Amino acid sequence: MQTRIGCVAICLFMLATRMALLSANQASSQNVGEDAVNGEWLVTRDVYGNPLYQKLILKLENGKLTGSLAEDKLEGTLQGRTLHFIARDADNNTSEFTGVLSNSVVEGNIVETNASDPSDRMETRMTATRAPKRQPGPPRRHEFTPTSFYRQFSASNKPVLEIAPGDTVHTTTVDAGGADEHGIRRVLGGNPETGPFYVLTAWPGDTLVVHLKRIRLNRDYAISDDAIVERALDNDMSVKMKDAGKSVRWYLDRERMVARSERPGDHLRSFTVPLRPMLGCVATAPGFASAPPPTGDSGHWGGNMDFNEIVEGVTVYLPVNQPGALLYVGDGHAAQGDGELNGDALETSMEVEFAVDIIPNKRIRTPRVESDSKIMTVGLGGSLEEALRAATRGMSEWLEQDYSLNPSEVAQVLGTSAQFNISEVADRNVGVAAKLSTQQLQPLKRR
Repeated sequence: MQTRIGCVAICLFMLATRMALLSANQASSQNVGEDAVNGEWLVTRDVYGNPLYQKLILKLENGKLTGSLAEDKLEGTLQGRTLHFIARDADNNTSEFTGVLSNSVVEGNIVETNASDPSDRMETRMTATRAPKRQPGPPRRHEFTPTSFYRQFSASNKPVLEIAPGDTVHTTTVDAGGADEHGIRRVLGGNPETGPFYVLTAWPGDTLVVHLKRIRLNRDYAISDDAIVERALDNDMSVKMKDAGKSVRWYLDRERMVARSERPGDHLRSFTVPLRPMLGCVATAPGFASAPPPTGDSGHWGGNMDFNEIVEGVTVYLPVNQPGALLYVGDGHAAQGDGELNGDALETSMEVEFAVDIIPNKRIRTPRVESDSKIMTVGLGGSLEEALRAATRGMSEWLEQDYSLNPSEVAQVLGTSAQFNISEVADRNVGVAAKLSTQQLQPLKRR
């Protein structure tokens, strides 16, 4: 009796298993509608333990797939729930994907092949999901009080706030040494940052637009020193400055908007500095497989640029390298001369208000800054020559993208009208800023 019951149970289990497999097979072969496929997807690929994010755009029509993967055009098919496509770049290198769509997730493998050496192949796992969308309704204003601060521009740092294009954030920063508006040390020094802020719908390959609506002093002192950075010293001046490097505290007169040393000595008693509050750091998280740079560093993603034109009222453009962009702000300066020759500007905490926007599918290779009177690119590199090249390349790219100028026309504009400033010499990377007058560019048609 027990044996018979056991046989019946086994038969029922086998039947149930077969029915489940049949149901799964039918589900995988069932055609899906265009709405389930069409649109933008966020691709995550595991490349030797490093997440690589790319934008996938799919369009399904009569069983045929078209679109793009990371801007490379693709063609393929959809059979049931199985997607197959091949994307090709300008050099005919291919990325071939095969995977299955289930519950708004596409999973499968992608094989990259080098056109000049077909034996050079790499296979990785790929998952594509729908990106989070902004909630309907008007732009929002966020009051954000930071409770923690980061010392790396890292994609691994947990976002402190999720915001949408058009939103405004009102917040504060600590100074370069980690002290807040009350002079209380909140974190170790090294330009600790407020953020990162996750910007909904920002994709790798987009440009993040940061409108700096308010940069205001929120305490009455700043810290600097009396040294000059080594890059700016010759041998004779190095000897004269051998005992320099002492901390200098400045009083910030917020009513008159001037600073003066609290211990000026005999010759600087009447010396004052006009205040021009600025942010030394505005950054997005660096891209694929980048080691998280410290917040004293800079690169094409922005960072510790220490450019004294990043003031209230300007707009900063930065590349989006990670989903959500991951925006950081910090390193407030009450004032700073070109180059930040002391190594520290008038370092202070700051009240900051900014709004964000996105330019989809627009890649920029150099941070950009725009004011009412100028467009500016910030070139960063290990030497002044490298930084000059980066600034020139960035301005050339801006004129090509937004004003449709060809290389000859770019050369004529830059050669006659560009201004260059040394923006930063205090850190690992030096900075050179290229500037063009918007009034002079006004006759040119801007896209």
